Amino acid sequence: MHRIDPNQYLRAMTYPGRGILLGLTPDGSTGIIAYFIMGRSENSRNRIFVTDGDGLRTEAFDPEKLTDPSLIIYSPVRVLGETTIVTNGDQTDTIVQFLESGRTFEDALATRTFEPDAPSYTPRISGVFRHDQGVGSYKLSILKTEAGDPAVCQRQFFVYEPATPGTGHLIHTYSSSEDPLPSFEGDPVPVVIDSSFRDATYAADSLWMSLDTQNKVSLFLRTIELKSGKTVTKIINLHSA
Repeated sequence: MHRIDPNQYLRAMTYPGRGILLGLTPDGSTGIIAYFIMGRSENSRNRIFVTDGDGLRTEAFDPEKLTDPSLIIYSPVRVLGETTIVTNGDQTDTIVQFLESGRTFEDALATRTFEPDAPSYTPRISGVFRHDQGVGSYKLSILKTEAGDPAVCQRQFFVYEPATPGTGHLIHTYSSSEDPLPSFEGDPVPVVIDSSFRDATYAADSLWMSLDTQNKVSLFLRTIELKSGKTVTKIINLHSA
């Protein structure tokens, strides 16, 4: 498996949109969860990440400029026991509800589809990271149109059980900045997770600096010590950077 430096990969992209990165440090001790958002419209860029208990939510930076909250105000991160759920929309809550009832990540997303924002039909990307007795594993999913056809929803799932030390996987909503925005294609991108990722501040700063200056909005990164469950969280917002 060829792995690429995630910072190098992101620097080469003008508009990956929203992205999820899950992985494991080289010594297998620490899980990595990252989520970033980008925006081109004033409404999309008028956002910040704020903590919500042990999770995360989006808020309008300037409430007076908020025009349509339906697809931009949501909880990207929620925690359920030893499972962390991260998504780019309100499907976070759907996944939590299904897991709480004893059903699966896949069951939850079978009830959802891509976003109704024609003509882009933004994919819904989702991930779950689980740590159990010092072992980390994760799943990723993308729900998107079939070649831009809103009559067809592709539901793709990728399972990494257990996670591979020193490796992560990145998935994002768009493959380029063309109009209409084309959906991400292929498998999640395998990336190198080196030992520097154990430092949440350094890792978050590195990823943030790799995102396009004109389009980046907010970034969240969390490290989880798999044996102890101890977490360190770093949030970076454009409007407070």
